[in-house]
Amino acid sequence: MPTAHHQTPIGFTRITEEDGFITSVYLLDGEFEEEPATTPLLKAAVQQLDEYFAGERKVFDLPLKQRGSDFQQKVWEQLSKIEYGKTISYLQQSKLMSNPLGIRAIASANGKNHLVIVVPCHRVIGSDGSLTGFGCGIWRKKWLLEHEATVMGNGQTKLAF
Repeated sequence: MPTAHHQTPIGFTRITEEDGFITSVYLLDGEFEEEPATTPLLKAAVQQLDEYFAGERKVFDLPLKQRGSDFQQKVWEQLSKIEYGKTISYLQQSKLMSNPLGIRAIASANGKNHLVIVVPCHRVIGSDGSLTGFGCGIWRKKWLLEHEATVMGNGQTKLAF
């Protein structure tokens, strides 16, 4: 399975490709050697991530596929609809999915998302506005949300989380 390790402002990202699809984009803790993208699709993923971090890309255009149940696929599809620079709560997400009692299952499925940033699970926050539930570290979630707020030009460089 072709893999690239790419340095970003918030650490190394491991990007994997399988059968013509990006199957994971994950932020890693620790130091890694840059492992250049060797396929056209991995190169496109690296370029789009670089554009995102430069504030030049708000929507990713990559063929994506991650393994998961039908329920998880629906949760991840709903995550993909959250607009750049916007946030919703886990409760709002459960209501959007017509499953207000499924909030814990939906939050659990969010946590199993292996396409971070591209499938923007970082845009889901607690009902009280708190930053919760990001497997790559809350500090990264905060950084990503502040980055998007800054790019949107709302005059903020720090959000009140």
